[in-house]
Amino acid sequence: MKKMPLLLMYSRALMGPVIIYLAFLGQGSGAIIAVLLVVGILTDVFDGIIARRLNVSTQKLRRLDSAVDQLFWFCAIAGTYIMCPAFYKNNMLMLAILLGTELLTYVISFIKFRKEVATHAIASKVWAITIMAALMQVALSCNSTTLFYICFYVGMITRIEIMVILFALKEWSNDVPTFYHAFMLRKGNPIKRNKLFNG
Repeated sequence: MKKMPLLLMYSRALMGPVIIYLAFLGQGSGAIIAVLLVVGILTDVFDGIIARRLNVSTQKLRRLDSAVDQLFWFCAIAGTYIMCPAFYKNNMLMLAILLGTELLTYVISFIKFRKEVATHAIASKVWAITIMAALMQVALSCNSTTLFYICFYVGMITRIEIMVILFALKEWSNDVPTFYHAFMLRKGNPIKRNKLFNG
């Protein structure tokens, strides 16, 4: 039972390459990819909840979770690009800004702490839902307008929050719910984390 969080993470890691494989099969695979996106985000939600319930939510496990998340979303984006390159070309500038901002959070974390980002901020979970919704729409129709714009702006806001968190922290920490909690940690004060969503 204690291995359940790891099994959920590994299943999500395997879903990524499957999405890319399905993408090469063509647009007819869009519905299956959409289902895998939903299943993937559900495993992301429940691996953390189960790990905390079983008291196995270690720093190592949370860092692995972040790495698996990156792999899964990279494959999801790559897969939908293979199926719908025109969508990505039409939105290249916004995507470049968003991905560049995401990369910047990792650069800041590595320069300051020599570790990757693993804040698991609550707002970032909202962003993950908007990514899922936008990519599902792309997978099914090769287009996304309103959902994509929501995803972009939520993504920018949450990336900025992560940068604020990283600059605020004196020492690397995982599971920092918001920038407010980061400033509390900076002052040496204990913080309360959400049992369901953040440690």
